[in-house]
Amino acid sequence: MQGEPALNDKVAGPDGPAQISDKTHMPASALLGVIASVTGKRWTARCQDMRDAESISLKAQVPDFIGQMLSGREISSEQSAPFLDPKLRDFLPDPSSFSDMDKASQLILDAMDAGQKITIFADYDVDGGTSAAQLIRWGKAMGHDFGLYVPDRVKEGYGPNAGAFDIIKANGTQLVITVDCGAAAKAALEHAAEIDLPVIVVDHHLMDEDLPPALAVINPNRKDDKSGQGHMAAAGVTFMLLVALSRDAKRRELSNVPNLLSFLDLAALGTICDVVSLTGVNRALVSQGLKVLSARNNAGIAALADVAGASGPLGTYHGGFVLGPRINAGGRIGKANMGAKLLSALAPEAELYAMAQELDRVNQERKELQDTVLSQALEQARALPADQAVIIVASEGWHPGIIGIVAGRLKDRMGKPAIVIGIDEDGTGKVAIGKGAIGKGSGRSIKGVNLGGAISKAKAAGLLSSGGGHEMAGGLTVAKNKIKLLSSFLNAELGEAVAEARAKASLKIDAVLSPGAVNHELLEQAAKVGPFGAGNPQPLFAFADMRITYAERVRGGHVRCAFEDAGGLRVSGICFRAEESGLDEILLQANPPIVHVAGRLKADEWQGRKRIDLQVQDISIASS
Repeated sequence: MQGEPALNDKVAGPDGPAQISDKTHMPASALLGVIASVTGKRWTARCQDMRDAESISLKAQVPDFIGQMLSGREISSEQSAPFLDPKLRDFLPDPSSFSDMDKASQLILDAMDAGQKITIFADYDVDGGTSAAQLIRWGKAMGHDFGLYVPDRVKEGYGPNAGAFDIIKANGTQLVITVDCGAAAKAALEHAAEIDLPVIVVDHHLMDEDLPPALAVINPNRKDDKSGQGHMAAAGVTFMLLVALSRDAKRRELSNVPNLLSFLDLAALGTICDVVSLTGVNRALVSQGLKVLSARNNAGIAALADVAGASGPLGTYHGGFVLGPRINAGGRIGKANMGAKLLSALAPEAELYAMAQELDRVNQERKELQDTVLSQALEQARALPADQAVIIVASEGWHPGIIGIVAGRLKDRMGKPAIVIGIDEDGTGKVAIGKGAIGKGSGRSIKGVNLGGAISKAKAAGLLSSGGGHEMAGGLTVAKNKIKLLSSFLNAELGEAVAEARAKASLKIDAVLSPGAVNHELLEQAAKVGPFGAGNPQPLFAFADMRITYAERVRGGHVRCAFEDAGGLRVSGICFRAEESGLDEILLQANPPIVHVAGRLKADEWQGRKRIDLQVQDISIASS
């Protein structure tokens, strides 16, 4: 093969969108005839109604391919303007529409007025940390110092527990606010009531009809909630609590009520990292919050971005793959509150940078450990019967701090819901021996399969010590000797849903492009459909009948590559984790076939040179 070409040689000028291949104009059940790609996927056009796309393009005055992107995301011509320019005032619900919101707001303000000690009990992930930081920073602005308690991931596990409440009570706390946890912690909250420790729950996880014994339970997923905001992350729900608190504080004529826009960076970061649907109010929170995030007014976020080498405007990628993993890293080193403390940004600058550097270091260790566990988990998963609807793997010594990440990678690789369980003896990290061993698991699901609901049913059936979650993710604690029973239960419970979801699944392509259309103007126009994430996926483009002109394996199992069409127009890029997907076998062939390529386009700059990379997601061998 030739050496790697200059990126996008022979690419035309700024009129790129006009060069979109006319193959996009005829949506087909199998785009480009791809029924089964190299990774086994069927390719389909995301937009299935070109007349609707044209109508959107005319009304919104956007290029045709933007109309296709919006139509494929089921955005009508009437919705297109607010979708492309989401303003918080157009999407923010009335906080009073959330059950117990008004009650909780008054109780918190009463406690502050009485000078009571308030402690925030937060989950150890980014959603919990950003939720806690919002309340802590709001309280500080109002002249009240909220305490913070984050449970140890290994020793205490997820959510409130009796021992933690005993410690909090002994420290003189008179009101606890749980964030991103508590909705299913009935036993712990019963203990809090017994020791006369009032608790307010702020959560978003699925729950049954029986409310835990708390002063107030704010959760858009409680059965009697009428807000219609069940897709919000805890960070978003917490922001709504701040809206209620600020409104009621002004009614009480309190001074120093902060500008809520300054908290949008935290609300956006938690929403992005919890992988909830970026639709409705979530889209507005993230769209506006990214502007605040990029301003780096939060000293803790600024320190972390600097240490991570994140320059320029911060987007959903930075939130989900640069900042988020580092914030989570604190929970993996026995310093579970470090992320929330950093985000609260109340320490001196030097201390914030020291915390950021420690989180960065531990995150690197996490990557190395993750690779080891992923390799072992993949080996187990491939040995399972092919008819398994849910991939469940378990082993002694798998650290609970990385099993969620590994579950996500397994889900992506196998195309099925996946649960990864790390087993230890008693929650202390000791290697398990005997039937008394306990497994802590984390799961990730595929679209259309409610994993969190199934885990809750397994708990109700007596198979789990604890467990719950939401549609796309869940966590659980299970005795080692019940893992096989759990597997049978979940496969029976979800088998039909998984089969239906997989039958409907396809790789949805936003448009088929000519390499000549790839330029920065096209990316800038496509970015208007963002921010991208769950519920609003990054645009995926296909290139038809391409010759592989360059491919080289690079560090990390990736393959850098380049493609050229029949007219000599080129596009270069990279295929991440090509070894896992099997795409390396096609790319690195001595005499590679003509292929169709699908991927995402990303602007990059290296040594002062601007480039656009095609991040290859899939390949199909073109029919002769």
